[in-house]
Amino acid sequence: MPTKPAGKAAKPPAPSSAKSPVKAAAKAPARRRDGSQRDLFQLDSPLTGEIRGERSLMAFPFFALAKSAWMKPLTYHHGPVSIEVRPSANGVATIYDKEIVLYIASLMAAKLEAGEQVEQDFVFTAHDLFSVTGSNHSARSYQRLSEALERLQGTQIKTNIEAGGEGEEGFFSWLSEARLHYSKTRTGEKRLKAVKVRLCDWLYRAILRDRQVLDYAAAYFQLGPIERRIYEVARATGPDTLDGERLEIDLATFRLQIGYQNPLANFRAALKQIAGTDTIPDYDLALVEGEAPAENTGGRGRKAAPVSVVITRRAPPSVDQGASGDQAALSDQAADEVA
Repeated sequence: MPTKPAGKAAKPPAPSSAKSPVKAAAKAPARRRDGSQRDLFQLDSPLTGEIRGERSLMAFPFFALAKSAWMKPLTYHHGPVSIEVRPSANGVATIYDKEIVLYIASLMAAKLEAGEQVEQDFVFTAHDLFSVTGSNHSARSYQRLSEALERLQGTQIKTNIEAGGEGEEGFFSWLSEARLHYSKTRTGEKRLKAVKVRLCDWLYRAILRDRQVLDYAAAYFQLGPIERRIYEVARATGPDTLDGERLEIDLATFRLQIGYQNPLANFRAALKQIAGTDTIPDYDLALVEGEAPAENTGGRGRKAAPVSVVITRRAPPSVDQGASGDQAALSDQAADEVA
């Protein structure tokens, strides 16, 4: 699948050693095969591997950077890659709805690694999904889940990116089927038992055949929309080693790849703030201003200097640094006791 965007591309990234937020789920009791556990369904959850994502979905803007409904179409046309996303009556699937797609992709990747046969249908519990993504287990979360599934099923996507060695013409949805199965208590209250979805052919082929699946850092689900996309682009297309390589791309192209819909000046301001807070897991972000063009004698004023975005892999904390930090903490504690 063509996943490299414009810019000075780095080596294809190797699987990261970052810890996943699903480690706690891995300690959950093994799923039982008896009817008391699954009733009518054989659950694919709990997830016992890491959170994974398909490389093209990380590299390119398929989802709206919004929490609320985004009702406008999204387009991306750069180099050989073309993407068109149309909203349903409930809007375009958002970067937060994407959590469900990541969860399903992770379930699929875990089954493939275990040597299990993988179909397009997946059945899981909302409880495990919320535990993996760090969502609370409130009634509002269950309502948001229902709304997200509707957007994922209703959003229409068209792209020339091939999956599993095959191309498609026309539109598809992320989920060709999405159902919430529940039971009722004696008082008539609904109790959600399982979520059943059918993954679209395009993404199913990509994961099954191309195997371009990368793991996510644990902190991903605590990031804002723009930070999530910066991390995904860095993870899918940026450097994954500390040998001096870096991803350098001009600001306007990077804005397209992130999927930011507001003006370029707003995007630059947002990136400057993000670079200052240093919140992107595993990567450093910097804005580099080039030399300004010579003054225009035609009377139209001076052109702004070009700006590039530079992404480099961050060195992990060394053992010595960790030891010195622990020693400093012990020294502070001893000083407090003496005082």
